[in-house]
Amino acid sequence: MDIFKTTHGAVRGFRASADVVAVLGIPYAAPPFGVHRFREPAPAAAWTGVRDCTAFGPVAPQSAELPGSPVWSPGDEDILTVNVWTPAPDGGSLPVLVWIHGGAYTFGSSAQPDFDGDALAQAGLVVVTLNYRVGFEGFGHVPAAGATAHPDNRGLLDQVAALRWVRENIAAFGGDPGNVTVAGQSSGAASVACLMVMDRARGLFHRAIAHSAASPFHTRDIAAETTREVAAAAGCAATAEGLTAATPQDLVIASDRVVDDYRRDPASGSRHYDPSLYAPVLDGDVLPTDPLTGLAAGAARDVDLLVCHTTEEYWLLDAVGSSAKVTTEDQLARFAEDFGLPDGLVAGYRAAMPQAPVLDVYLAVFGDLLFGEFSNRLAELHARAGGRAFLSRFDRRRTGPHGVVRAWHCADVPFAFGAVDKDCSAFLIGGAPTSADHDLAARMVRAWAGFAAAGDPGWPPFDESTGQAEVWRTDDSDEDGKPVPLRALWARADFPLLRP
Repeated sequence: MDIFKTTHGAVRGFRASADVVAVLGIPYAAPPFGVHRFREPAPAAAWTGVRDCTAFGPVAPQSAELPGSPVWSPGDEDILTVNVWTPAPDGGSLPVLVWIHGGAYTFGSSAQPDFDGDALAQAGLVVVTLNYRVGFEGFGHVPAAGATAHPDNRGLLDQVAALRWVRENIAAFGGDPGNVTVAGQSSGAASVACLMVMDRARGLFHRAIAHSAASPFHTRDIAAETTREVAAAAGCAATAEGLTAATPQDLVIASDRVVDDYRRDPASGSRHYDPSLYAPVLDGDVLPTDPLTGLAAGAARDVDLLVCHTTEEYWLLDAVGSSAKVTTEDQLARFAEDFGLPDGLVAGYRAAMPQAPVLDVYLAVFGDLLFGEFSNRLAELHARAGGRAFLSRFDRRRTGPHGVVRAWHCADVPFAFGAVDKDCSAFLIGGAPTSADHDLAARMVRAWAGFAAAGDPGWPPFDESTGQAEVWRTDDSDEDGKPVPLRALWARADFPLLRP
């Protein structure tokens, strides 16, 4: 049968394929609105009878419209839901993989078509994906109002609540609550890194996968300044009362206005280049320290870590128009100054890419700044502190009808999910998949499944003396135009970069 009993009530799923049952849109917490707005997630209400769970739940407040994904509509409230794919609907004790989507802490959802858990479930995992609060609702700083606390990092608290739901319920779906791997990409990967150093998440998972972890974290002062900017754009006071009176839609629109102001102003500092307003806040409570500091101190040495990043991360952000264009040497020098990059770093990239246009040098530096270097340091510091870390890089590219499709941000995700045939993946991978692409996807699915099952992705743990990493590419991968990684140049750069 495709009916499962959870702690809140029975749910009915459907056959996603011959061997896998999917159960979608299961509430793991109460709608975070009304009296629950800007608060820690509250328990979901129980229900009677059998709840039909054959469609994804609504997405969190956001303005994004992603291909093939539902959009948020004001009034959608039951947004804190999980989805489960299980190959063992009649019982079992399979390893569990919990996926946290990315989206700059501002957009995205578990309903994106390339997050389909069917292929990973067929590889022997019980797969869980989840929605959580993003944007101001999830990561905006709200001042306390008397005795009423409004915690920072509400999106992270939602993720913890979802992991608790997994611990309490996943056995009903054939999963082993004692063998849980949490995985994510981009801001989802950085969320994974945060969970590794959070006391509230301790013991809720046993392994971690982080693809292209995003590096920015904010101090409370930075978060408070962002709140003042968003409140001004929304026409409300930057107080708990003023922000609560503003609707979620008001704050989404206001956030977009602030972002647009940064985009239009080259003199606005580091946020001009990629104006993401929200990030985890180093509040000393929910998030006691940044992940690099926490991992270096051994906060998660008992958690195995698998890290991956793409070799040309930032080319995607340029292709979709979400970042500023830097095309002159003067602009490049100002970019380095705005981010406080070490002397000689940009010159080192230029020397390694002597024939490249300024834009490509900028994209190479920015990709390593935001994703590549931070990802490498996660693995290195975790290993140095006594944890087991596995490092990999995604380096698959191809020449298509419109030029070279890079090994860019997000391109690895359809391969790891075995979802290269999805229509939404065509842009990321450069058209219809080839047989070599299918082979690469099968290898990456096996790596995730092996790591989640027993901590073995198929290559040795990271050793700092050798720096060994698995490289994901196809036999026919186009090597032309590949930037040269220059990690030594980052030796004097401090992370995380706390944006002013």
